[in-house]
Parts: sequence; C-alpha cells; structure tokens
Amino acid sequence: MSQESWAYLNRVVEGPSRPLQLLLDAGRDADEIARGVRVRASWLGDLGPQTEARRSWDRAGQDLAEAADAGARLITPESREWPRAEFDVAFGFAAAGRSEHVRSYQADAVPPHALWVRGTPLNEAVAQSVAVVGTRAATRYGHEATRQIATGLATHRWAIVSGGALGIDTVAHEAALAAGGLTVAVAACGIDRTYPARNAALLDRIAARGCVVSEYPPGMPPQRHRFLTRNRLVAALTAGTVIVEAAWRSGALNTLSWAEGLGRVTMAVPGPVTSAGSLGCHERIKDGRAQLVTGADDIRALLGAVGALDVAEQYELAYAATPVQSLTRNELRVFDACPPGGSSAQEISASAGLPVPLTVHLLMDLTRRGIISREGAAWSRVEVAQG
Repeated sequence: MSQESWAYLNRVVEGPSRPLQLLLDAGRDADEIARGVRVRASWLGDLGPQTEARRSWDRAGQDLAEAADAGARLITPESREWPRAEFDVAFGFAAAGRSEHVRSYQADAVPPHALWVRGTPLNEAVAQSVAVVGTRAATRYGHEATRQIATGLATHRWAIVSGGALGIDTVAHEAALAAGGLTVAVAACGIDRTYPARNAALLDRIAARGCVVSEYPPGMPPQRHRFLTRNRLVAALTAGTVIVEAAWRSGALNTLSWAEGLGRVTMAVPGPVTSAGSLGCHERIKDGRAQLVTGADDIRALLGAVGALDVAEQYELAYAATPVQSLTRNELRVFDACPPGGSSAQEISASAGLPVPLTVHLLMDLTRRGIISREGAAWSRVEVAQG
C-alpha cells in the first residue's frame, strides 16, 4: 500500500474514525479505501458521509514533502515502528466494554489510522513509558513534584509522555531530558507546526532525544477538539497516567479519564488541601478512580506490577517458581532476544525492539539477578535460570 494513500486518508478523514477502522479490519487496504473515497464507492458505508466535505483535499504528495522538510515521517499500521502492542491492549480493552467511562466516548475509542513522527522510532520510545500531565497554571509545588517524579522515572529508563503544553507538561519533558531520559510529546496540531510557540526549542530537543508525534497532517492548527482527541493517544501509548495539579474542571483530567477507559493505570499526586488547584486530583483519589502516588517509586511499583501481569499472556507461567518466568514484559523481551551463545547490547536491542539505553539498563539488572551473564561486550543467558 502506498504512503500517498495513507496520507490522503489522513487528511480527508480526521481521526479517530470508527468507519475507517471497520473497513481496515474487514481487510480493505488503504489504496482501495482511498480510491473508494474519491469515487464515492457504495461500500464505504458511514465513511461516505464522513469524507464528503474533504474528499477533494487531495494533497498527499505535498503533505509528505512538507513533513519531510520538518524532519518528520508518516507511519501506519504497516510500519515497523507502529506501537502495535500498546494500541492493541488499550483499544482492545475499550472494545471489550469493561469500562463505564469509555462508553460515552465509544465513537472515539479507536486507534489512529496513521501518525506523523519526528525523532526516534515510536515503538521503541514508548516501550516502557508513563504519561505525566497536569495544569498549565502550575504552582511551585506542582513544578517541584513533577520534576522529582519525572527525574526518578527517567533515571530508571521510563520514558515520559506528555502533551508539550506549558506548565506541568513542560516541566515533565524538561526533567526527563535533564536526567538523560527519553520523552515523547503528543501534539494537537500538524507535525510541522509549533504549539505553544514558546516551546519551539523544547520540542526540537524532544525530537532529538525522543520523538514528537501527531495524528494530524501538516498545517493543521491546534483546536479545542484536537486536544481532547490527542489525550486518548497520550493515555493509549503508555502503561499509566499520572496527573499533577488538576483543578475541578482541568482539561488534564480528560487524559486520566481516557487512561481509565483504556485499561491503563490511573494515578494522581495529592496537593495541599488548601489549594483548589489539586481538587480534581483529590476527587479522583477519593472516588477510587486514581491511585495516590507521591513519587517515582510509587509509580514504578504500580506499573511494575502491571508489567508482570503482561507476561500473563502465558497465564500458566504466572504461578511458576523460576526467576525467568516471573519477568516483566520488557525484561522477557530482552531475555528472549539474548542468545545462549552471547550477543552485543546493540544486537539484543534490535532484536527486542527496545532502545539501547533501556536494553542495557535491563541487561545490567538481569545480570545482578543472575539471569544474564556478561563476558566483555557479550551478554548471554544463564542456562540454569531457565528452569
């Protein structure tokens, strides 16, 4: 399937689009659907009316060229860097109907059909990630709490995902970069646009170390509904969402609601009881809709437990006694990519589909636990640990 067809659909169909997703799930490819939209094919179903107003916006080549000029690329479900595992878990949970919240968002609870990315491979950047979001009108307390949390997570190779906005988002991104970690900004406008303008240099730094992602084609302006749509991606790409400083009607609470609806871990940092700026956090904690967390260790403990449960795709292994069978999902990916005969960290990283720094971090931890051994630059499995 051609990039031009995906780019055409990305502009003509502003995601999320359940009708488009249904056609893709039914086996129709992007080329066929793009042709169908242009000629108003009878089999389009609900996608017909959804594309009527924009079907003449046929500028795929221009969009791809403008994205390339901005240092970005278009990725689709066919791309190697598509975050398939994250989307399958999140939107699969939504489709299961187990969440009360997501029923009111059902039309939007579908994955994007394409993404524009500037920076490192997206699937590697979010392989071990957590969303940190909050108010734009952050207080000194909010700044410090966010800085401590993001620094602690980045130190342990958790990527920080946020929206690139002023306030808590900016602090989270900057703290992750300062700690030498990865960070991902999910934009609510075209990948070639900078919003907010004040964060232009920060977004460039994020793209150099992590990545900037957008569901929208070049030139698309930031609009209120796009921020709400963007929030579902922030929640879906990560293992959990932490909210720092959110007032009663804070927009950041929408991201936490999406995390809840997509089956992700929801967490909130308590604020001073005298401050209305944390009232939204306190309500979510009080209602049992968010776990109370006060630092990176609390967050890692919650997400680590989820990582261990991810391995329960092989459910019978959850009760086994051997160290290997109790590994988290990413630890197991590294272990499986590490051949008995030994291999370099770079080769293991490529095989596991994880960033090299995260791979080395996990290899060193597995070595301390006696599951992996190291001789020079070669890492290998400890055979006795396989059980």
